[in-house]
Amino acid sequence: MTTTAPTASTGRTAPAASPPAPETRRRRSVRTAEKRWGLLLAAPATLHTLIWIGAPIVVAIVLSFTAYDIIHAPEFSGLENYATIFTDGLFWLSVLHNVIIAAVGIPISMFLALVFATMLNRALPGRGVFRVMIFLPHITATVAVAMIWLWIYSPSQSGLMNVVLGLVGIKPLPFLTNPDLALGSVILVTIWQGIGLKMLIYLAALQGVDEQMYEAADLDGANFVQKFFRITVPMLKPATFFILVTSLISNFQTFDLIYILTEGGPANSTSVVTYRIYQTAFQEFRVGLANAQSVILLLILVVLAFLSRRIVGGTDDD
Repeated sequence: MTTTAPTASTGRTAPAASPPAPETRRRRSVRTAEKRWGLLLAAPATLHTLIWIGAPIVVAIVLSFTAYDIIHAPEFSGLENYATIFTDGLFWLSVLHNVIIAAVGIPISMFLALVFATMLNRALPGRGVFRVMIFLPHITATVAVAMIWLWIYSPSQSGLMNVVLGLVGIKPLPFLTNPDLALGSVILVTIWQGIGLKMLIYLAALQGVDEQMYEAADLDGANFVQKFFRITVPMLKPATFFILVTSLISNFQTFDLIYILTEGGPANSTSVVTYRIYQTAFQEFRVGLANAQSVILLLILVVLAFLSRRIVGGTDDD
């Protein structure tokens, strides 16, 4: 039975709102249950992030305003650590080295990864073996990778690189002990190690591109180059953004490779930000200053991530 309610203007009665239909109530109940399960499933990862990422960031920011040497209790020092950073030439030299490694190594490795992904996306014989070979350096421990390249770059005639150069009449070169060669040698290692993951991401993105787009381009008479730059590259924009941002973050987090290969030398020619932070904290015992350097590094990464999104675009709607 439908109930009525009087209206304010005419005094007449109007039908009252009907109760929600059973189907509507069921849908609302399902949506509520989905939200609850979603929050429940996300809770462990959220808690992990807050404890192991959020809390250390807060502690680092607090300690960045203190004078702390591990032995004595922290003492508030205001902006003194940040003032020291802006006059620390070695810190900014380390930042410059990271920028050079990123500016040279990341574009080259991304280009090679895209080329390999495009080739291995085709039905080629033995493509599974090639995928494993290209991806293997990424899953190999960085310590093992560094030891391999220490042998390759060995300044003696037994080093693989110098053996190859000797075949064309070039004398052995001190790749890791010459300030003019050391940074370029490190960049080569980062390129070799970073191609695998980038290729895998591009390969997954390529397999999601609709083949009908290529078929339509064939009907229009487009060649391989035109299809690559007009279809493939635009469709890979989200993957490119993801690879660029993660590569920048990984580049500025490089430590173990530098520690084993060169220890920042020779003459600080390969020192990077994380290695400089390590020196400040555990060799000079200026932990407050090291935390301030870490905060500056965090700000650099945030700015680079924002610029990457503006330049590349993170979604198909950009």
